[in-house]
Amino acid sequence: MSAADQGLRHATVGSPAAGVRGGAPGLPWRAGIGLKPEHFREVLATRPDIGFFEVHAENYMVDGGPFHHFLARVREHYALSLHGVGLSIGGSDPLDESHLDRLAALIERYQPASFSEHLAWSSHGEVFYNDLLPVPYDRQTLARVCEHIDRVQERLGLRMLLENPSTYLEFEASTMSETAFLREVMKRTGCGLLLDVNNVHVSCTNHGRDAMAYLRELPLGAVGEVHLAGFARDQDAAGAPLLIDSHGSPVDEAVWGLFAHVIAQLGAVPTLLERDNDVPALQTLLAEAGRAEATMGARAEPRRCGLYWGGA
Repeated sequence: MSAADQGLRHATVGSPAAGVRGGAPGLPWRAGIGLKPEHFREVLATRPDIGFFEVHAENYMVDGGPFHHFLARVREHYALSLHGVGLSIGGSDPLDESHLDRLAALIERYQPASFSEHLAWSSHGEVFYNDLLPVPYDRQTLARVCEHIDRVQERLGLRMLLENPSTYLEFEASTMSETAFLREVMKRTGCGLLLDVNNVHVSCTNHGRDAMAYLRELPLGAVGEVHLAGFARDQDAAGAPLLIDSHGSPVDEAVWGLFAHVIAQLGAVPTLLERDNDVPALQTLLAEAGRAEATMGARAEPRRCGLYWGGA
């Protein structure tokens, strides 16, 4: 790992919101799973040996109710990763400030160890789409995405992670690669990278690219969290393989192989097992998390990945 990559692990004095909320603890360098309503009571009753839980921020943007009741109790015992799906970081419109306010209130309430969002857009004007849509990789988009990330980090007072997308089409207007775009975003904003290894495999398969070459071009030193998930197999109109980022099946062996390569480069890193559809029994998810920890060889490691400005 280069010195430049190592420097991206944590915010620096020159980062846009340096000095805010310094010293907050980060995610354990272990595996975590998504916290699902069907598992709320079992998690509290059995207190599984897991590194952390992750929830989607938009599911908790209300004042009360059963979701908050259970999350508050789980948060007493586990670190929390907060994953956003609705900021529309890549959108052409200004960020929704009321959405940011609700997000800030959630962060104040639960003090998550990590906050992440997607390199995608999901709204335009008054229309909201139930999807994470791709962006062209050009200078205009780069400036807009960086402006949005700067605003998020300033408003929330923390260093966010940006997730690499899963894509099924590309823009002819793009003037740079996805990896070059991500490197430049992180250089300009100081944000970190949420490396979704499944998305790497899905996108590279769909576009006929080499996933290992893609990983070599990423600033891996900026990785603050890794996501692993399953995909669905389909084919396009020409009969070529088409992978869909479905989060509805176990992690594929090809994705496990890429994950092992990433860990060989980085060592242990907070790693989430995502399952949002066809959610299995809690023990099934814990078994996948156990495989991730065996790959990392870091079950008892005390190191943490600090993502707040100035975090350790």
